[in-house]
Amino acid sequence: MARAACTSVVTALAFLPSTSLLCRNQLLFSGNSKFVGVLTLQKRCFASKVSMSLKAGIVGLPNVGKSTLFNAVVENGKAQAANFPFCTIEPNVGIVAVPDSRLQVLSKLSGSQKTVPASIEFVDIAGLVKGASQGEGLGNKFLSHIREVDSILQVVRCFEDNDIIHVNGKVDPKSDIDVINLELIFCDLDQIGKRIERLKKGKAKDSQSKNKEEAEKSALERIQEALLDGKPARSVALSDLEMEVVKHLCLLTMKPMIYVANVAENDLAEPEKNAYVEEVKGLSSDLQSGHVVVSAQVESELTELPLEERTEYLNSLGVSESGLGNLIRATYSLLGLQTYFTSGEKETRAWTIHAGMTAPQAAGVIHSDFEKGFIRAETVAYEDFVSAGSLAAAREKGLLRSEGKEYIVKEGDVMLFRFNV
Repeated sequence: MARAACTSVVTALAFLPSTSLLCRNQLLFSGNSKFVGVLTLQKRCFASKVSMSLKAGIVGLPNVGKSTLFNAVVENGKAQAANFPFCTIEPNVGIVAVPDSRLQVLSKLSGSQKTVPASIEFVDIAGLVKGASQGEGLGNKFLSHIREVDSILQVVRCFEDNDIIHVNGKVDPKSDIDVINLELIFCDLDQIGKRIERLKKGKAKDSQSKNKEEAEKSALERIQEALLDGKPARSVALSDLEMEVVKHLCLLTMKPMIYVANVAENDLAEPEKNAYVEEVKGLSSDLQSGHVVVSAQVESELTELPLEERTEYLNSLGVSESGLGNLIRATYSLLGLQTYFTSGEKETRAWTIHAGMTAPQAAGVIHSDFEKGFIRAETVAYEDFVSAGSLAAAREKGLLRSEGKEYIVKEGDVMLFRFNV
């Protein structure tokens, strides 16, 4: 029975928390708690990977609203949002649920005991100043904290307020962006320079390793040239091999960037009337990056209101969505991410995947054994699931499709995997 084919609403492993350990002879159950098989793990226990870990690092000059925004969007945020340049002494990390109204709909239709949204992790980095890469301000210490993030959110001040000092004396989005980007460039240049020196020694012993070293050296020299010209590493065209061999450096300017224009409350409804916002929009396009408009102050005020009053407050400002929703949507778009769902009596859950992933790859986000033993995926579009009213009804109406290994998962698919372990 150890190799029995398991029919499961993906909940066999999806219901386990991300920190849980799966050990030898872990029992598998389907969404209705029916026993469907035994998963035997050979002589070891390991932490199960139940979702893609999505991280976004928040950077910006002091007093641009960076930590205020972090505090507002992260539940129980602990950053010290104070009017002082270096108030964030240690990096603050917070995990935020990705807003998705579809989850509650699916959960209600399936009668799920639990609803689990996708999540994004925000890392609040201490305010940077000119010269941070040489240790000025405290910035040098903190740039290393964003090496492992998937994207960088650069908060840019686009509001006037005489009570909140600007570290450079005046509001100037282009200057602020240039300062931050130059510090990121200087950090990458330092790292690349050291790596190229090591590669010149040519310690590779076999031809395959030598080819990789040559590809890395060639790529880094081109990136170095671009950086010296003030351009980010992501602007350099690289082959798949080159991308693979430079990935370990986690270059800061290789990461996708979203410029977050932080505006005053009265500019939120019509940001196009704010000249600073228009400047940020143009610069983000030139720098091959994304941009989004938020008001950190509004986000902060939202946290003080009961949930039922937040929508009313946003509507009174002429907007329909919070800054958190805008930030996450922009991040998903820039990184090419999408969502699929699993839904049953025990749990309804959202899963984050890269657009273009096949059904086995999507299953692997839940657990690697789901991908290895993939047989097929029973799939129904979210809209069809809702119109049918249940998975069983969708099957009866012929809306539930059986998809194989080549199927490309679509946004909003509700999936049930069959796999053999």
